[in-house]
Amino acid sequence: MKNFSTLLRMAGLFLIALMFTNAAMAQTPDFSGTWKLNREKSKLGAEFSMAPQSMVLVQDAATLTVERHSEFQGQEFVIKDKFTLDGKECLNEGWQGTKKKSTATWSDDKKVLTIKSAIPMEGAGEISITEKYALTEGALSVVSTSSSDWGTNSETYVFDK
Repeated sequence: MKNFSTLLRMAGLFLIALMFTNAAMAQTPDFSGTWKLNREKSKLGAEFSMAPQSMVLVQDAATLTVERHSEFQGQEFVIKDKFTLDGKECLNEGWQGTKKKSTATWSDDKKVLTIKSAIPMEGAGEISITEKYALTEGALSVVSTSSSDWGTNSETYVFDK
């Protein structure tokens, strides 16, 4: 009977250790911080890039707020989006009063966050944007692919804190 009791305790300890291991493995990265574009490490479009100069990300268990600081033709502007991290559709301001519909989902290993967005464009169909966020060696990597009636564009932005 004593051996059976010891065996049950060992099995219980094993299950507790397994639960903690699974919980640790399922943790998602925290992208929060102020990030500055590293042009040397990034793969930007040769003629034109949509890369923001910097980004401010604020993440909690349920949401990710992304504030992109960009420049176009000498004019600085900020685009701010808020995404839920539960895979449900969310709406943010698009261009010229349109509404951008987005969903954010985690990869199976919880290391990559994919945000898929659609923006209706008057007279030009719709722009589809897929962004994949990941932390690699202390840097934030965002792989951005957009497609519309005008074609497809893909860039990789690398940001340092």
